[in-house]
Amino acid sequence: MPSGDPSSWSVPVSKSAQGTLNPIRRLTDTKTVTNPAKEMISLSIGDPLAYGNLATHPYVIDCLKKNAEIPSKSGYAPSMGYETSRQAVAQYCNVESTSLTARDVILASGASGALELAMCVLLNPGDNILLPRPGFSLYNTIAGCKGFQVKYYDLCADKNWEANIEHMRSLVDNKTRAILVNNPSNPCGSVYSATHLQEILAVAEEFKVPIISDEIYADMTFKGHKFFPIASLTRTVPVLAIGGLAKRFLLPGWRLGWILVHDHGSEALAGVRAGLVALSQLILGPNSLVQSILPDILQNTPSSFFDETMHTLETHARFMHERIAKIPGLTPVEAQGAMYQMIGIQLDKFKEIHDDVDFMRKLLAEESVFVLPGQVFEYPAFFRVVLCAPLPKLQEACDRLAAFCARHASSALPQN
Repeated sequence: MPSGDPSSWSVPVSKSAQGTLNPIRRLTDTKTVTNPAKEMISLSIGDPLAYGNLATHPYVIDCLKKNAEIPSKSGYAPSMGYETSRQAVAQYCNVESTSLTARDVILASGASGALELAMCVLLNPGDNILLPRPGFSLYNTIAGCKGFQVKYYDLCADKNWEANIEHMRSLVDNKTRAILVNNPSNPCGSVYSATHLQEILAVAEEFKVPIISDEIYADMTFKGHKFFPIASLTRTVPVLAIGGLAKRFLLPGWRLGWILVHDHGSEALAGVRAGLVALSQLILGPNSLVQSILPDILQNTPSSFFDETMHTLETHARFMHERIAKIPGLTPVEAQGAMYQMIGIQLDKFKEIHDDVDFMRKLLAEESVFVLPGQVFEYPAFFRVVLCAPLPKLQEACDRLAAFCARHASSALPQN
């Protein structure tokens, strides 16, 4: 029944909207104060195309242009995605423990859309999910919108961001519906060993809780590190694995992601499969033109393209770690993959810097260098940098960062 003054409008907002907050976008989408005398260097958003030094392979563009000339490629696709496209993803992502087919693949609007589908098919309002801390803020954004409860398990900076397994175990209760694992990691740039992933799987097995594995950075690893799909290490734990084109193929704006259903031949996820089909019908499937080129680009994009991209990112990561390690008051954690690095702030070494958000705002205002504070990843006293900018931009950013830290040092600290 309407209430209030009938002569005026007052339209209430939904609880879903009120519960939705993306802290990264809140920072990056709003007007920020910078130093007008210095060009902005943004190391905040994980968009590999932002500076133009990285780009997808020309073969991918040619495939899209060719199919854009075929009217039927731009029509409606099945909500789950074209069967040929899903089969191409299955073949591309196949693991020994589960022989994937098109039936095991749901296409979605980017990996973020796939994450939303995966969480919504497993949780009801009031149920909880275990999330990594630090972790990608969108996980909590989705949970807040849908009324899911969140419990954070700690990652250990001194162990290259491995999960604290005992802490994870302590959080599971009778309302826990999933454990979310992100490997390789945003924001940490960490890559888990097979042994550590098996430790996580042991917790899932013990409590019979399925895994949602965010693997959008699959195979994006630096030398000495190897990516293991978590589903490849178990024949019993049900896994919903998330992937897509955004990062490895350098196509974030094309919004094509997927869910891989790993049930290892059991019926444990029978209801989940039906639920994913139902949920996919909310958006009637992702971009049909991009779907149509999946069989070609997943199979035929030259491996040299991926090698060159990772060589660039690893070179940038090595430079950033070595340079920032020389700045008093900052402690970088070495990246092992993906396109990010987390850097600790020794707040006691600085004057008039209250926390990581204050550090970010003052660095932006004084030096026009934009980083993300650790608080957006639930991890205070750190900040994250993106490694995709051209090397000269990263060098300039580090010079400005060093000058900022020297200017705000609590005492005269020698620059290494």
